[in-house]
Amino acid sequence: MQQVKPRLSPRSAAYWRAALAELHNLRSLVFAALIVALSIVISAFYIPVADNLRIYFKFLVTAVGSAVYGPVMAGLVGAAADTLGFFIHPSGGYFPGYLLSEVLGNVIFALLLYRRRITVLRLFLARALIDFGVNVALGSLWSAMLYSKGYVFYAGASLVKNSLLLVPEVLLLALLFSMLLPVLTRQNAVPPQERGRFLPRIPWI
Repeated sequence: MQQVKPRLSPRSAAYWRAALAELHNLRSLVFAALIVALSIVISAFYIPVADNLRIYFKFLVTAVGSAVYGPVMAGLVGAAADTLGFFIHPSGGYFPGYLLSEVLGNVIFALLLYRRRITVLRLFLARALIDFGVNVALGSLWSAMLYSKGYVFYAGASLVKNSLLLVPEVLLLALLFSMLLPVLTRQNAVPPQERGRFLPRIPWI
């Protein structure tokens, strides 16, 4: 009988041992490769908003992947998806800042979701950290370094976009996890979660 994955805290050594062990888990490696492929495909479709400002939806698949295989694999997946995505869908010159943003976004999702109780609050915190810490703070810096307008211009536009999208993004994540958790739990990909009548209940906190 397969052992149920326990919940762990990133503050514990066991958490990081488990995250490192995912690198030697064939099922995790295959799932990570699938997430890389899906990320590349989905990133080709976006909604342009303003100068170098777009709405992407690949965060949905990277969040699920990060919850399954943890922060170590998540960082590698982010780097692979960004690099391969550039060569498959090239857009301008390659810039390592965007690779860093991709890695950080994946790791943030993993730190809040891997081996954890998945709640709306955790989904909100993860997305808020990515939206404002990665997309606004770092993304605006990358845009200012690459393009003609200053940091304040890009930060202002990015702040408005990410503020408006935060709640819809969290709702989409909650809905997606509600649909996928029955399968992920049965496959022992995530620790057991609370169940509602029809779908796993995503608690608020």
